[in-house]
Amino acid sequence: MAKVHVTTSVNGEETEYLCEPHETLLDVLRNNLQLTGTKEGCGSGDCGACSVTVDGRLTCSCLVLAVEAEGREIGTIEGVGDKEKLSVIQQKFLEHAALQCGICTPGLIVSTQAMLKDNPTPTEEDVRYYLAGNLCRCTGYDKIVRAVMDAAETLPSERGA
Repeated sequence: MAKVHVTTSVNGEETEYLCEPHETLLDVLRNNLQLTGTKEGCGSGDCGACSVTVDGRLTCSCLVLAVEAEGREIGTIEGVGDKEKLSVIQQKFLEHAALQCGICTPGLIVSTQAMLKDNPTPTEEDVRYYLAGNLCRCTGYDKIVRAVMDAAETLPSERGA
């Protein structure tokens, strides 16, 4: 089968790639574009490790064909902070020791960013509900929830609100 040319935007930068029609967005991000922050956990959309945003909507990149990214805006963990400074969410995950092995962390951070965009003042119940699709085998989730709640409290002051 012939490779397909895809033009998209990844983390705000226009991007082009060639892919096989059967390749997932996860595979192309990691293998073609060298954006290895997005992790593969299960390959079936059950763990959230491969979470990215597609046109602002939280998505498991293992369930999306790379050809479906044509003309879309893709957001990955590499677009959350910048090379000079961590985002508030990343900083709070560090401060609260809300990470261990690191497989789930990128997906949790991308998911947290998406949640706080939709709901900037979540309750603990909101956080637990929204992040239920992100599995972590190393932590008890309490540190993750505390980090997210702290990020939610810090972000309004960062925005000048």
